[in-house]
Amino acid sequence: MFLGSVFSPYYAWARRRAAHTGVSVEPLNHCAFNVALYGRRGARWAMTERGANHVQREESALSIGSSKIFWNGDGLEVELAEICAPLPRRIRGRLKLWPHGLCERSFSLGDSGLHRWAPIAPSGRIELELRDPDLHWQGEAYLDSNVGDEPLEEAFESWTWSRARSRDGAVVLYDYLARQAAPRSLALKFDLHGTAVDIEPPPAAALPTSAWRVARSTRADAGYRASVRETLEDGPFYSRSLLDTRLYGESVTAFHESISLDRFRARWVQCLLPFRMPRAFG
Repeated sequence: MFLGSVFSPYYAWARRRAAHTGVSVEPLNHCAFNVALYGRRGARWAMTERGANHVQREESALSIGSSKIFWNGDGLEVELAEICAPLPRRIRGRLKLWPHGLCERSFSLGDSGLHRWAPIAPSGRIELELRDPDLHWQGEAYLDSNVGDEPLEEAFESWTWSRARSRDGAVVLYDYLARQAAPRSLALKFDLHGTAVDIEPPPAAALPTSAWRVARSTRADAGYRASVRETLEDGPFYSRSLLDTRLYGESVTAFHESISLDRFRARWVQCLLPFRMPRAFG
């Protein structure tokens, strides 16, 4: 979910207008639930942006439109009621996530302190029960949060991120390039209680670019050649993939993301985004 959606073309256009008019932009006028389903029966994607009059915030709950997320006992519960784009199909149902443990640390990305990342639950269990499509499964989960005080494209040129389950927890790797700064890396190991330990990043490992020519790379043990098992999402500025790799002596499957903020800020890219990210007016 996004409060002040960092990838919203409408938010970006509003900020540009504000730069000329001096009128402030309200982040809560650009909020969305993002739901992505992948599987043998095909993919579904929903990310409808809504204004502040469609957002309700409480101490332990958040509603955007007809979808809601809230803490329920020992887990996080989500009620989904979204419409896909560009094909208008429904996503209706419920999921619940039980963290194995909660991480109490957060991490600044860059020197300014304006962007923070918190790996809230590095590992956990999830149950999904959807009515539309008819889909029920349970498996492994991960939960994190990003907070920023300026647009991402003003702070970063690009980054890659990956998370892999390990025998005793999880491993997260972050490589990012801030504007007018040297490349930075972050490597963390988490146990099942959510405790994070900083570790030395493995050597860099090349990956093929996406079909949209978004650069992809990762890290892997020396001498191991990481590979893309499946590309789940392929867009003009963002790719999401599953990798086969080896980290700290263990063969793992990693969930991987690569983003180009230089691509995102291009006007031609932002003109394409409403086809996948429509806005609900009213």
